Amino acid sequence: MTSVTATKRSGPDDPHGGRSGRDGHGGQGGRPRRSWRPVPSGPPPRGKAFGDRAVWFLVLPALIPILILSVGPLLYGIALAFTDAQSGRTRSTQWIGTLNFQDLLHDTLFWDSFRIGLVWAVGVTVPQFLLALGLALLLNQNLRLRWLARALAIVPWAMPEVVVGIMWRLVYNPDAGILNETIRDLGLGDGRDWLTGLATALPAVILVGIWAGMPQTTVALLAGLQNTPRELHEAAALDGAGAWRRFRTVTWPAIKPIALAISALNLIWNFNSFALVYVLTSGGPGGRTRLPMLFAYEEAFRYGQFGYAAAMGCVMVAVISVLLAFYLVGRLRGGEDR
Repeated sequence: MTSVTATKRSGPDDPHGGRSGRDGHGGQGGRPRRSWRPVPSGPPPRGKAFGDRAVWFLVLPALIPILILSVGPLLYGIALAFTDAQSGRTRSTQWIGTLNFQDLLHDTLFWDSFRIGLVWAVGVTVPQFLLALGLALLLNQNLRLRWLARALAIVPWAMPEVVVGIMWRLVYNPDAGILNETIRDLGLGDGRDWLTGLATALPAVILVGIWAGMPQTTVALLAGLQNTPRELHEAAALDGAGAWRRFRTVTWPAIKPIALAISALNLIWNFNSFALVYVLTSGGPGGRTRLPMLFAYEEAFRYGQFGYAAAMGCVMVAVISVLLAFYLVGRLRGGEDR
């Protein structure tokens, strides 16, 4: 049946582009022509395989330090949290399961430090973002000596945290600090000891955290503002939109992804702060500024409870992972909406 049908269309004007053979099938050699080609099987081409290996050779120099200096210590710390590891060369380490975590649930000092850490992180991140947004909007204007203002705005970012802490200790010095001297000169009182007062220590440290971290937020927001097309602002102004309406309908939608990203990172960085608060107050007075990282440091290197301190670190890693998960889910949903 197939040969009969084929011979009806045979001849020099065969639409398939070939003469028919004696058996009535079109094409050369008496075989029917195919409209598809089989996919070649077997190993990939040699060049492609070499390209994949070249990519790994380029990635390894950056990947190996991350595995050795970050992933390795993290896994070791998680394993250490399930032991009774303590300081001492002759002391043997025993596997105790979840006993450290059970003790941690009833440790009121740790949960107080955890609460202080949340207050510190939110208290630094929110004002830091608002002030940085205002400064970025100001630096985005056509002002005289704008280049100098931008350079001065990032000076705190270029200073190490230890140097920032020492400098602000001098500012807060109760006897010769510039803050108390200014208060005395203005006739507002004799000043006070800001870093050792139970009521003033945490606000004073939060103020330093805002000052030290504001430049990086300002730079990120300023980059977003400069990428916003000016034509949109001009069109909104022609439509009669005021400054607040232009910010709400043009500026904020343009910088919102950057604002969310830098705020999430700042919250995580501030929650993990150590050096700045350690130099300023060492967690005092009376534990009023003892952040979770400071508490874990004291347990490990002052009291030698390495396993217990590792359990604290695991809890903090879990909290940060949850914050990152919420942030990533929000970013993915925002991408789907667009």
